[in-house]
Amino acid sequence: MRRVAVIGIGATEFGELWDESFRDMGIQAGLAAVADANISADRIDALYVGNMSAGRFIEQEHIGALIADYTGLARDHIPATRVEAAGASGGLALRQGFMAVASGLHDIVVVGGAEKMTDVSDLESAMIQSSAADQEWETVLGATFPALHALIAKRHMHEFGTTREQLADVAVKNHKHGSLNPKAQFQREITRETVLGSPLVSSPLRVFDCAPSSDGAAAVVLCPLDIAKKFTEIPVEIVGSGQASDTLSLHDRKDICTMEATKVAAKRAFTMANLTTKDVDVAEIHDNFTISEILAIEDLGFFKKGEGGKATEAGLTGLEGEIAVNTSGGLKARGDPIGATGLAQTVEIVAQLRGKADKRQVKDAMVGLAHNVGGTGATVVVHLFRRA
Repeated sequence: MRRVAVIGIGATEFGELWDESFRDMGIQAGLAAVADANISADRIDALYVGNMSAGRFIEQEHIGALIADYTGLARDHIPATRVEAAGASGGLALRQGFMAVASGLHDIVVVGGAEKMTDVSDLESAMIQSSAADQEWETVLGATFPALHALIAKRHMHEFGTTREQLADVAVKNHKHGSLNPKAQFQREITRETVLGSPLVSSPLRVFDCAPSSDGAAAVVLCPLDIAKKFTEIPVEIVGSGQASDTLSLHDRKDICTMEATKVAAKRAFTMANLTTKDVDVAEIHDNFTISEILAIEDLGFFKKGEGGKATEAGLTGLEGEIAVNTSGGLKARGDPIGATGLAQTVEIVAQLRGKADKRQVKDAMVGLAHNVGGTGATVVVHLFRRA
């Protein structure tokens, strides 16, 4: 298997981009990544696109062909493939691109992700997102996505004494990081009181515990590591890639306070990379709800089960903490355009490992992790990156 490097990154701003179409955003991110990689379009061998639900958000299917067409790549008839795994669509698209280069099938691959969510009402957006859960046994009975995560939060608070304030501290930290990211959807710091005083969504989760609906796109360019320095001074190697599945519905799991797919995907990625959690300097984690980040930092192995809330409250996941988590602002503050999220995480990790993350730069960052979740943990993808 060949070693694979990221040689180009690009992303749009995130937020309510009413003046930007889906295709405009995808092209903008892709062209930025190609320019960053210093390659011409005729060098591209394949395109992978992460997207969850363009058919329902903007009534457009056949997304791989759409992006190939509007980037001018259709004229070269390159293979263009859409990848869907709900919230993990972007991370899984990256894994497909990684495997294509590692196997020797392709040399230069562009991997992008995009979603346009704000052209529909908040209610419709919530219903589309809830379709990532089990429609027959959960959603149709009224168990929305926030309600399912509220169940997890309630149980975690019962089992481990996690407090309402500790959940709020996740949001406060990620909004602080988002204030340092010029492309984040929310660039203002908030307080515990802001979170605790925001409207209730599903007890105990409030508005500021939930990631927003967002528009946005992100893209990366991959190639074999042994030719990466022809294109960039600082290639970033993908040293580990792990994917795992779990039951679609929560009620079939023996423990809803643990995402087993996160544990398994992380173990596979760390084994491939021959690294441990102690080697990781910076992590982008799937915080679609504040409780999600607490579960993830436990299940990934950064903190013992039940201690994620305390670690967050103690500041151990901030920029100066033991492990810097969601320096981009995470889904919570950077934004969560579902199909783009896994690629936006990768863009942030590569920027950090290049030493180009500006005011949110983690000092001497050499190893980074990206954790992308579909549904309530039925699909999880974990990637590990190292500055080459």
